Amino acid sequence: NPNVSCLSETRASPEKLRLFEELEDTWLPYLTPKDDEFYQQWQLKYPKLVLREAGSVPEELHREAQAAFATLHQHGCLARDLVRVQGKDVLTPVARLLVGNPGCTYKYLNTRLFAVPWPVRGSNITYHQAEVAAACQTLLSLNSYLQLETVQAWEELVAKERANIDEVPVCIGPDFGLGIFDGPDEADIRSRSAYNVTLLNFMDPQKMPYLKEEPYFGMGKMAVSWHHDENLVDRSAVAVYSHSCEGPEEESDEDSPLEGRDPDTWHVGFKISWDIETPGLAIPLHQGDCYFMLDDLNATHQHCVLAGLPPRFSSTHRVAECSTGTLDYILQRCQLALQNVGDVTDSGGVSLKSLEPAVLKQGEEIHNEVEFEWLRQFWFQGSRPRKCTDWWCQPMAQLEEMWRKMEGVVS
Repeated sequence: NPNVSCLSETRASPEKLRLFEELEDTWLPYLTPKDDEFYQQWQLKYPKLVLREAGSVPEELHREAQAAFATLHQHGCLARDLVRVQGKDVLTPVARLLVGNPGCTYKYLNTRLFAVPWPVRGSNITYHQAEVAAACQTLLSLNSYLQLETVQAWEELVAKERANIDEVPVCIGPDFGLGIFDGPDEADIRSRSAYNVTLLNFMDPQKMPYLKEEPYFGMGKMAVSWHHDENLVDRSAVAVYSHSCEGPEEESDEDSPLEGRDPDTWHVGFKISWDIETPGLAIPLHQGDCYFMLDDLNATHQHCVLAGLPPRFSSTHRVAECSTGTLDYILQRCQLALQNVGDVTDSGGVSLKSLEPAVLKQGEEIHNEVEFEWLRQFWFQGSRPRKCTDWWCQPMAQLEEMWRKMEGVVS
């Protein structure tokens, strides 16, 4: 999730804040793969976190995904977001692009992102360049691959829990077998792995004049602060494909003499929310590694992204909670409001079919919703939603026309 500050910490109760005050200048403990107890702690305290190393991902998918990242970056499709944090408007240090099902949006930190549609079956999408079209097709293929891997990892975890096996699939090799789970929750698992968007991220730490230091464990520079991913379907999974632009000589930090995590290597950090006794984890991420957050891990734990030296892309696939965030939804809302709007009168005004207070109140709420949650959010982002395709332009013009009809009633 793209939070740029420790939002969860700032909203904490006084009791929890006092816990951190008691620490004074003492760092909380954290573990890396160099520590003997690292994998045991992962197994005991973070069993719903699964890492799949790059070697177990098809080589062709690596090549296509990395080419897609480069294409979208070269065409200027990724941009830093202006978001609202603790009452202040700030630019995110990470540049982003939302790609997903046609008509989907994703809102975080009061900013609504409009998905560049990937070419799902039956859609008719015109992209500005053939390279961008190919990149969006690749992201759809990556999404399908990660969905299958997520279901597989989830089924394996459930099967092991049922069999009361202590070993949890931390690092999954190329021959990772399909679990034997065939219980009544299979459909639920699949629905909670049905990613409808991916949020692409890019950052070059060498071009950032300032990055915040991780405040609790002393893990070093952060690209993204501690957070829970927001606006997701409850207990849904998140899958992340990581691509750091590193050379072969940078791909191993096992012999590093440094204590703690290697600051030259990108890591993802995990901690249990408000637990100051369980060590945190700092997991190195190399070119093409994937990790999965299953079930309620995103709710019970927080994660951060720790910057390394090379530039890095990531594709973060999620099940966005879209009950009020799709084009179909807002069009239906506008049509509902306009059912109460009659013909234009001779004086240029608009007649109303009902003056019932509840009907008038509903119309005003929808009028505000389409203006502040959709039109202003879209046009505020300037040309950004149109960098890859004009797909959103006609629907937004339609929404604006509907808004004008409502405006004639309330003005």
